[in-house]
Amino acid sequence: MLNRAVLTGRLTADPDLRYTSSGIAVANFTVAVNRPFQNQQGNREADFINCVIWRKQAENLANYMKKGSMVGVDGRIQTRSFDGQDGKRVFITEIVAESVQFLENKSSEGSKSSNQQNSNTGQNEPNHKGLENEGEPVDLNDDDLPF
Repeated sequence: MLNRAVLTGRLTADPDLRYTSSGIAVANFTVAVNRPFQNQQGNREADFINCVIWRKQAENLANYMKKGSMVGVDGRIQTRSFDGQDGKRVFITEIVAESVQFLENKSSEGSKSSNQQNSNTGQNEPNHKGLENEGEPVDLNDDDLPF
């Protein structure tokens, strides 16, 4: 049996970090994932996937990522239910993230300092001549991506 979900998308809001009564960190967040096709009007629609992550990774997500940040999520799909205030059964489907990859730097300053560190690490570094935008955001259309 296999229950695996892998998502790449942008956070729709800042992660909501909370702590359980026993002090365990938990963060809820929603990822907007573009569909791989266009609608009849030529626009790409997105799915908004609710996710949850626990412990130190929850704290890291809340501390380093914000609304609009690009993330990669690896986890499993979970469904749960509870009785709502009106007495009706409420069903929730969400991704329980095992890991979240930060696909962008927190700020452009972080990428500049990272580039400076790489230039001082030694002569075994690859030659990056011709990469004018190295370390800077590159404007790409989804059609440019191979997946």
